[in-house]
Amino acid sequence: MLSAGGFTDSRTESARASEFIQREFGTGAPNLILLVVADQGVDDSAATRAGTELTSRLAAEPGVAEATSYWTQQRPAALRSKDGDQALVLARIEGDEDEVDSRMEALGERYSGEVDGLRVQLGGAAEANREIIENTERDLIKIEAITFPIVFVILIFVFRGLVAAFLPLLVSGLTIVSVLLVIRLLTTFTDVSVLATNVATGLGLGLAIDYSLFILTRYREELRQGAAMDRAISATLASAGRTVVFSAITVALSLSALLIFPFAFLRSFAYAGIPTALIAALITITTLPALLAVLGPRVDKFQIFPRRSEPDPEQGFWHRLATSVMRFPIPVAAVVIVVMLFLGAPFLGLRMGLADERVLPQDASASQVGATLREDFSSMDSQPLNVVLPDAPASANRASAVTSYATSVSQLPDVARVDTMTGSFVDGTRMTEATVRATRFATDSSVYLAVTPSVDSRSTEGEQLVKQIRSLSAPYEAQVSGPAAELVDSLDSLYSRMPLALALIAASSLVVLYLFTGSVVIPLKAIVLNCLSLSATFGALVWGFQDGHLEGIVGEFEATGAITWTVPILLFCIAFGLSMDYEVFILSRIKEEYDRTGDNTLAVARGLERSGRLVTAAAILMAVVFLGFIISGIVYLKAIGVGLALAILMDAFLVRGALVPAFMRLAGRFNWWAPGPLRALHRRIGISDSDGDGHTRQVARRVQPGKSVPVASESE
Repeated sequence: MLSAGGFTDSRTESARASEFIQREFGTGAPNLILLVVADQGVDDSAATRAGTELTSRLAAEPGVAEATSYWTQQRPAALRSKDGDQALVLARIEGDEDEVDSRMEALGERYSGEVDGLRVQLGGAAEANREIIENTERDLIKIEAITFPIVFVILIFVFRGLVAAFLPLLVSGLTIVSVLLVIRLLTTFTDVSVLATNVATGLGLGLAIDYSLFILTRYREELRQGAAMDRAISATLASAGRTVVFSAITVALSLSALLIFPFAFLRSFAYAGIPTALIAALITITTLPALLAVLGPRVDKFQIFPRRSEPDPEQGFWHRLATSVMRFPIPVAAVVIVVMLFLGAPFLGLRMGLADERVLPQDASASQVGATLREDFSSMDSQPLNVVLPDAPASANRASAVTSYATSVSQLPDVARVDTMTGSFVDGTRMTEATVRATRFATDSSVYLAVTPSVDSRSTEGEQLVKQIRSLSAPYEAQVSGPAAELVDSLDSLYSRMPLALALIAASSLVVLYLFTGSVVIPLKAIVLNCLSLSATFGALVWGFQDGHLEGIVGEFEATGAITWTVPILLFCIAFGLSMDYEVFILSRIKEEYDRTGDNTLAVARGLERSGRLVTAAAILMAVVFLGFIISGIVYLKAIGVGLALAILMDAFLVRGALVPAFMRLAGRFNWWAPGPLRALHRRIGISDSDGDGHTRQVARRVQPGKSVPVASESE
């Protein structure tokens, strides 16, 4: 029930032009390509008969709107390979992506392999989408089969025993199954991308483990302090449970920004991600405590490794690290920022492109056909740009006006040929007069031009060609469609909505962290540090995938000089939410200590000591989950996995381990500042830390946010 499409905005010029040309002319860009190999040469009489018969049989298939080939188009050189032993059959399957995919199942069996003495290989957008769906389904099973055991082993090291290590995986399994049910229900109302299941699985596994770690760690901490089981569960939910809820809301709000974009592909990740965060939190604060109540002390049964002795809060690694950083906050912050800016420098050269057959493994049929077209064929007849003149009524001067316009278009640098109602044009010259077939380019009220580019229409040159055509003076209103026009329009739609999406993410993060801390300084600091960390992640992605330096390290893929245009915005929303997830985890312990002691430096050191090991373990586990995406054969899924893993690890180690204590030391008590009206508002609607009985701690009332009052520290 899932879709491989959703990359276009139906309101753009290219989408309207594509719809118009299909409705009025019954044609459009071919989405199925048959690469036909004839060892004796494609001009051999036997190959000609077989190729003509193959084309006719394909054209008669249900759902195939049109089919043409080298043999049925008077042998144009553009449809014949340079060495003469390969030729193309171009076809268009009608319907949306899902209808095309269902028809490809049958066509793929009948038109691939040995057909009438010819070797046939399938390519084009229809075959690429079908193979993306197949690869995604297969990859999901492999990713789960490999990452679950690895995560379980790491959890055993974290909890030292089998029972406690199994609980986060149980919560993850319940979360994933529940989210898949939600996605299945959503498919009855809207399109959902097939890749949503991969992200839902990865995010569900990661968040459920994170939240379970936080609950289990706090629960065991309460038990070690002598609390009875019921009291320990109550205290855990009152503190860690509250943090989990805040974290889930923060992640969900970050992902909700994807709903702003007019692309079903991006919205699909919001449909999957928002319920994933909320369901993971719900199961963690309901089912997990119930399991702890049932298990009781048996939660520590089947210990594999001896239990660690808890370090003194003043002597642990994270306390020492925070203290060292806060002793030299400016040099430490300067060094880390320089490193991140250096890593982020390649981001300035980011180039975004459409997803095509090159995102598939190199042994995929569509990928191989695409490579052959680029290497062995002289022009790009399989990637035409159609220029529609929807309001060009028949008149005495229409033919001359269209001829003049077609001549101008054919003179553009990267145009190989222009076909229209008055003939074919090359380099400003009419090469052939209008034929009977040319009448298909016109109706009583409209005309279209088929523009064959001499460059890959999905390249930078292809984008520039679209802009040049649109800038030409046309005798009637002109609309351009085709892959390059789709990319130009998609990026315009993306950029037009991006400020609103970023504003939503920033505003929601500010509000949630303000409600959590009562401060306006800490939320601003968190947003700045998150953006700095993400810029470094994006720089690494450009270096690794756009420039191809990770090829061979994360598997074989073809570097195209661009990153699929949906990846950066998708990564930003997910990674920003996960960064705020860790921000909430650490701040909960820092604020707890600050409310208790009123000492900012002491609170940062103790808070980091109590949360640092947990956040590090959670980050490593989630990074392992997303690094599992490297197994996928889909290039942009690899990029998403590597990008999220890098963002998580960079955030957990560099940001939380160095920049957070440095900045909080420099800000001092100003960390907790808010204007008077906002302090008053927080006292009314903010969330305060509570003990196991749900009562606000008395000492916390002596320290209002923004008005620190020194009180006795624990050691005093």
